[in-house]
Formats: sequence, C-alpha cells, structure tokens
Amino acid sequence: MNAPAELLIDTAAGSARVTTPAPREIWWELAAQDAGSHATQTPAWLDCLCATGRYRDSSRLYAFEDGSRLVLPLVSRARRPQRLDAVESWPVGWGIGGPVTPGGVGLREARVLFADLAHRPALQVGVRFRPGDAETWEKAVPADFRLEPHMTQVLSLDGGFGTVWDQRFRTRARRDVRRAERVSLNVQVDRTGRLVPVFHQLYEQSIERWAGQQHEPLALARWRRRREFPGRRLAAVAARFGEACAIWVAWHAGEPAAAIVVLRQGGQAKFWRGAMNRELAHPVRANFLLHQLAIEEACEAGCRCYDMGESTPESSLAHFKAGFGAVACSSPRYFRERLPVSGVEHGLRTVVKRVIRFQDV
Repeated sequence: MNAPAELLIDTAAGSARVTTPAPREIWWELAAQDAGSHATQTPAWLDCLCATGRYRDSSRLYAFEDGSRLVLPLVSRARRPQRLDAVESWPVGWGIGGPVTPGGVGLREARVLFADLAHRPALQVGVRFRPGDAETWEKAVPADFRLEPHMTQVLSLDGGFGTVWDQRFRTRARRDVRRAERVSLNVQVDRTGRLVPVFHQLYEQSIERWAGQQHEPLALARWRRRREFPGRRLAAVAARFGEACAIWVAWHAGEPAAAIVVLRQGGQAKFWRGAMNRELAHPVRANFLLHQLAIEEACEAGCRCYDMGESTPESSLAHFKAGFGAVACSSPRYFRERLPVSGVEHGLRTVVKRVIRFQDV
C-alpha cells in the first residue's frame, strides 16, 4: 500500500485537506459512526476489489475547516497512465460506493467533493451514491457530470421481524414461505467460506438459464458473467468479511436448490448475490424461505434495513423483492468523462445484441 499523501484543495465551494489513500483506522471509525454505511463502503470491500481485479486504492479522506470528515471510497486501474485511468466508487458490478461520514453529507461538502473529482486527470470519474442521499448530490452536481439512474430496493426493518412479517411481507410472500416450510427444506448458513463451491455450482446453472432466457450464446454468457463475477471474488469476500458474510443454501432431495449471500455492516444488511437450480428451487419456493430467514436474522441483529439490491423497474425480480416489502429508492451514479467512452461502449453492446438477437429479461 502506498504511503498516504496530503494536499490542500481550495474550491469555490470551500476548502479541505485531503489524504489519499484514506487512513484505514479513520475510515473504519467513520464507518462505525455512520448509521447508513454499507458493507460495500468499507475498507474490506476495497481490499476485495484489489485482490480480485487490477485495481489500486485511491480512497480520499476529506477534513473540512469545521472539523467534519468524510471518506470517499475510490479505486483506480493499476498500471494505467492517469490520462487513461478510470477512478470509480465503484466499478460496474461492485455496487454502491459514495462518501462515509457521520450525520450525512451537507451541500457544501458535496460541492467540494465534486469540485475535487472534476479536477482529477483521469479519463473517467464516477461515483455510485447510496439510497437516501440522492437529493443532496442532485443539488451539488456540476454541469459536466452526467446522471446514470439506478434503482435499489430496500426493506425497512423498523419494528422488528413481527412487524415486517405482518405489515410489509405481502400475502403471497407469506404463503410461499409457509409452502417452503412444509417441504422441510434443509437450510444451512455458512460464515467461513465453506459453501462457496456450492454457490458457484448453482451460479453456473443460473448462467445457463439466463443465457436461454436472453437468447445469448452460452459461451458468450459464461465469458461475460465470469468476467463480471469471477470465481475467486466470493471467496475473497467471505475471507475478509468473516462472520459478516453469510452464505445461505437451501437443499432439496439432497441437492442444492438455491443460495443467497448476505453481507452486514452496522445497521445495514445487504443481499449481495443469489443463484439457483430453478427446476429444484422454484416449485418449493426455496428463495422465499432463504430471504425470510436472512431478514429475520437481520432483525435479531438490530439491523435497520435489508438492502435487496438493484433491479430493473417492473421486472420480475423487482416484483419478487417488492413481495417482501422492499421499496424502490434512487441510488444514482454521477460520472464525468473526458472522451465519450461510455457512448462508444454502449454502441458496441447494442450492435452485438442485435446480431445475436439478445433479449433483455
């Protein structure tokens, strides 16, 4: 890890002293004090990126004149010149980043942060903000940053599991949980990484199913999905998060039917990944039972929210999450690029989709 460098930035919105990379002890301290911090906003998450991809720690600690501090998790590409670099919080597929600070980010701090990012020499700079902060960033964003909208579904755990079950789970979700319980599924939860191979077995089966649904050649689907979620990634997360990473697996007739990965940080529980053998899992509603158990455990642990992740509005996945009472929240990504890289990439993807007659599900 590089030795931290300090600099003073002075912008039209205000000034701050910046330390990069952010000192880990301060980052963990602020994450512990920030009631809304996610597992994906911790140093452990950044370490997982760097361990499983070509990234380096570019996190920044901002110390303002009034004594307030915030950490912005950031990575950049290893061994890439600054002018061709991408500085992001986080890269695609790594979820929500954005600032960590107790008490939330004020408009002045948000403007200082954006002004600092606008002056990074990188080809592209992007930050994905967590739900609840969207209004502040919308007011602070400079004209040269573009909005990429994202929708995250979040279940409030206020009132405990009894309230969540009675008032937020929809009738169908409760019925499907009871159906799964009658089947007597064997459910295991692992916090050591022991069930990582089982999850990947189900994930490979999911890739085959997704490829068929999307009219995508299986070889292309495997290459694309494995690039997005390489096999070593879950093992790295399980090793670094320990007890805070739970792999839930439902077994039916002696075979793994479905699995979910849930991460925890402070008052936030996050459903990160899921996979299943649909022929086994769907008839017995295995996924409903796994989420119910994970939600109940999060309530018992004192969590305030169960983040069910991003979904396309009106998709079947969005309706599934809404069945547990998860509400759609804006989680915007703002980015600035010196050349129209994203436009070129989007155009190339569109051409490939047309050639293979790809169908978005």
